[in-house]
Amino acid sequence: MTESIAAVVGHDIEVVTLAQVAEHLGVPRTRVSQMIKQGQLLGVREGDRWLVPAAFLVQGAVVKGLPGTIQVLRDGGYADAEILRWLFADDESLPGMPIDALRSDRGREVKRRAQAMAF
Repeated sequence: MTESIAAVVGHDIEVVTLAQVAEHLGVPRTRVSQMIKQGQLLGVREGDRWLVPAAFLVQGAVVKGLPGTIQVLRDGGYADAEILRWLFADDESLPGMPIDALRSDRGREVKRRAQAMAF
């Protein structure tokens, strides 16, 4: 992915480095890199560092339902930048952004929408 994180998700979205993610999750930085490769998290490489939306983290963990949503969309042929854009795009029918719905335990509805998009 060659776009900046701001170009993908917007300038007002808080981002954290892999080192900050690792500290939040209590895992080595290499594990966070592996999580990105495996689709448990998404990030954008800017120069020599990766940035991850802070909204993907909650109380020492990855937001419940995020890895499954990422996997459904990847299986449907969506690129990581497209998945990031969708997670942070306003959806009046939710209402709000899909990431906000995941964070507020409305993951089933988000996953249903992701499955519909993937087909």
